[in-house]
Formats: sequence, C-alpha cells, structure tokens
Amino acid sequence: MTDTVVSFVGINKTYDGRSLVVDDLNLEVRSGEFLTLLGASGSGKTSSLMMVAGFEQPTSGDILMHGNPITRVPPHKRNIGVVFQNYALFPHMTVEKNLAFPLEARRVPREEIKKKIKRVLDIVRLSDYAERRTSQLSGGQQQRIALARALIFDPTLVLMDEPLGALDRQLREAMQYEIKQIHRTLGLSVIYVTHDQDEALTMSTRIAVLNRGRIEQVSIPTDLYERPETSFVATFVGDNNCFRGKVSLHQSEQCVVESPLGTVQASSVDAVTAGDDVMLAIRPERAKLNPPAGSTDNVFEATVRELTYHGDHVRVRLTLCDQSTFVVKIPNNFHGGSDMTAGQKIQIGWNAKDCRALAFESNSTH
Repeated sequence: MTDTVVSFVGINKTYDGRSLVVDDLNLEVRSGEFLTLLGASGSGKTSSLMMVAGFEQPTSGDILMHGNPITRVPPHKRNIGVVFQNYALFPHMTVEKNLAFPLEARRVPREEIKKKIKRVLDIVRLSDYAERRTSQLSGGQQQRIALARALIFDPTLVLMDEPLGALDRQLREAMQYEIKQIHRTLGLSVIYVTHDQDEALTMSTRIAVLNRGRIEQVSIPTDLYERPETSFVATFVGDNNCFRGKVSLHQSEQCVVESPLGTVQASSVDAVTAGDDVMLAIRPERAKLNPPAGSTDNVFEATVRELTYHGDHVRVRLTLCDQSTFVVKIPNNFHGGSDMTAGQKIQIGWNAKDCRALAFESNSTH
C-alpha cells in the first residue's frame, strides 16, 4: 500500500469559467499526517477540501486515494469523515441518534452501532452525554460530537473545515490540543482548513500555504515560520519587518543588499542574484536592542516611537532610517525595556541568518 493517502494531480477549479479558484494544485497527503491548508478567504483552501469530500468536482485534474481516482466516486462511498464549522448536527436528535445516523445509512447492524457509539464517545470524553439533545450542549461539546460523528465509521481520512472558528479563544485553544491528541492516538490522516496562522502552526505536521488558488510553500511548521520561501509567506505567516532592497553582492547562502536602511547583510533564498530586487524580512523577536559591539552582523540607529505591553512581551515600535513601522518584540522580563521612552535614540541589530532576502513580489502583502 502506498504511503500517500490523497494526491491532488493538476487540479483546477473554476465556478465561472474564467477565474481559477484552484490553480494547478499538486499536493500529496501522507498516511497519518495532519496537513493544514492555510490561506486567506478566497485562497482556494475550502474548495480543495470540498473536492476531496466529493461535494465539489474539479474542472480538470485528478484526485487519487491510495493511488485510485475518486473524482467520480460519490461522497458516501469515499470513506471520508468531515467536520464543518457549523457542526451540521441535528438539534432535535439526541447525541446517540446523531452518531447512529451515518451508520444506519450504511446499514450497520444495531449491536455494532452501539459499540461504535460507545467507542467514539469515550474518545471525545463525552460518554455520559448519549441521551442529551445536541441543542442542550455547549459549543465545545457540540464540536466534540461533530468530531465523534466523523470518526464513527473508521474513515481513511478526516477533513476539517474551520472547525473551531465559532469557539471563543480559550475553548478554541483547548480543542486544538484535544484534536491533536486524538490524531496522535488514532494515527489518523487529517486535512485541516484554517485561516488562523497560530492554529496551523500549533496543530500541523505540515502546512500548505495557498494564495489565489496556488501553493506558495509546503513545509513543517518550524520551516514555514523560520524559513519562508516567498515574500507572500513572509508577510502572511506571523509578524515580519519587511522592506525592499537590491542585491549588490551574492556569495553562497548570503548576500549584501542596498536598502533604505543602508547596507544589509542577509540570508539569500533560492535564485536571488546580484542586481535583483528583493524583500528583506526580519522577525520582530530576532532583532536586538542595543546589542553588544560585534554581536550582530547588522547594526543601525533607531528612534523609539511607542512601547505596547502584551503580557508575555513588549512591542517596541521604532523609526529606522524612515522605516517608521519597524517592530521589535522583547520578553517582559527584559529590564531595559521599562527604561525606554518615546523619542529615545537606541541601536538595533540582527544577524544575517535571521534576515531573509526574498524575491520581490508585487502581491506579497495580504
């Protein structure tokens, strides 16, 4: 058996015959992995998910499961569990009847249905709720029942479309860990759709970033955050200080860039060469305030504009050679942070390895 559960092969999708919402999608979902499709509204992530489920059809291309085409296989024969943002539960039915419904549709014997209901309620830790109506449950409990219903017929694959979007922050974070634990325990293959970058970074084995129907990057979470491959990914995933420049010298994996700040030592990405326009990207937590002499590859003078308290860190907004939106994050145990005031002149520095020189794209911001 192949290690690949689902393959998107040259998938295109258009609803109006002119614009592609999914544009030449080629992607493999590996057995047992938690793959997240991450993108803004209109990026094509939900359309891609719905085509796997069978609720939408590709305009062209093929979707394979374990190497077999499923484009013409009806949804109920694909052995796929689906969890929607709105839960799609029957409010007038009990939890038990909601869970029994997909099994009864498959003509599963009654005794087996009871065993499966007990098993999935144990998995989602709601064993005592079988007789309650779903309308009597909290949002988090309803989400667990929706997940239990997706798991009840032992699917090959589980699809989740923004399943935590309706929950408040604290409950959403709790459910993230619940779903991760269930994924690890059962060894499921999951395709998860979200626009929430933190959620994607927290939950995923790999993340595919979509932009205007095309994949920008597919990486494990640490690589996606630490090593963005395109200027779009750098601006979309997490916070980055971004500004333009032109490469003046290229050597192996590093380059020298002339920018509004002056000369910057940076880490070059892919085919960036001398003379290329680039976007420089520096994470706020990678820049250092008043670094010791010689400790960073780049050092510039800056002016403090604003300090904002965020609990675990302080955000310092600086003007840096007319770059008025440069931000540095410092931990809240950084004693020097409380001594800074607006208008103060300080030094700021960072190392070349923490500054990515990416090919400039006019649509890099989101």
